[in-house]
Amino acid sequence: MIIPNTERVTFILTNLNILTDNIHRIMNQQLAVGIDIGGTNTAFGIVDRRGNTLKQGKISTTKHKDITSYTDELYNALEPLIDEVSGEIKGIGVGAPNGNFYDGTIEFAPNLPWEGVIPLVNIFKEQFGLPVQITNDANAAAVGEMTYGTAKGMKNFIMITLGTGLGSGIVINGNVVLGHDGFAGELGHVIVEKEGRSCGCGRYGCLETYASATGLVRTMKELLSEKKTDCVFRNIPYEELTSKGIAEEAAKGDQLAIEAIDFTANILGKALANFIAFSAPEAFILFGGLARAGDLLFNPTIKYMNENTLKIWKNKVKVLPSDLSANDAAILGASALVWEMQS
Repeated sequence: MIIPNTERVTFILTNLNILTDNIHRIMNQQLAVGIDIGGTNTAFGIVDRRGNTLKQGKISTTKHKDITSYTDELYNALEPLIDEVSGEIKGIGVGAPNGNFYDGTIEFAPNLPWEGVIPLVNIFKEQFGLPVQITNDANAAAVGEMTYGTAKGMKNFIMITLGTGLGSGIVINGNVVLGHDGFAGELGHVIVEKEGRSCGCGRYGCLETYASATGLVRTMKELLSEKKTDCVFRNIPYEELTSKGIAEEAAKGDQLAIEAIDFTANILGKALANFIAFSAPEAFILFGGLARAGDLLFNPTIKYMNENTLKIWKNKVKVLPSDLSANDAAILGASALVWEMQS
């Protein structure tokens, strides 16, 4: 098709204006850094307002026995990524075990290599010259869900992370519950069994010793020792048992694996029924390795929850999977803290 000269000029100018607008938008877009500090690795990334992760990477957490060498490596890994993106970095959000929102510290985290109280926010502010906010990893996940995920638009929900342990972030009227000291929401350490399983916190019978990836493996070990039921795991060393493997065999019909998941769902469902009583959430959002068992876990959990819920809430509270990518969720959750600082 031949475009007349006047139309051709108009066509070129229009597209040039669109291109200029897009370049201007990209150059002026607001960005946030999200850092998720885990016991093994630290993941980090640069995220835009829409939840797109533009750059990401990770470093080892465990190899750093002192905080200075850790923060130096993190700075050296992250600073080049910041230089590569176009836009304004508004701040840094950090999710970490025992992260204290009020004091900007990590305090006595048993799964991290540094002891005592670490003034992480002050260290990062000095290194990066940016505003920094920290909270515990489950609270960060709750903020991420509220900003980008399944809980977008919800004002009252509870985020449950089912990984090595059980973490939780409680949102009431659109705000994460922090408590007077910044450590509210440790639902994994509600005692569900008197004189029950030993927990890493030093107590016995905590919810996370039953309802977590680790808890499921412990349940399977107990069933294997107590019962004579045929099971594929009888020929596998205990140290090679995983929650993923148990879920896969349950999906194939292994009766002992199904029983292990049902036992886990029973305890989790009753705990959720109790949690409903104090905050009446619209939904529980389940995230983490164990949650990826899908309907095998969700269906019995919902059944046991409703069987033990007060009538005023029966069949009213939803139990939903997170729709955030497992790879991006921690970074998105941490980065969302920056937008909370802006509001």
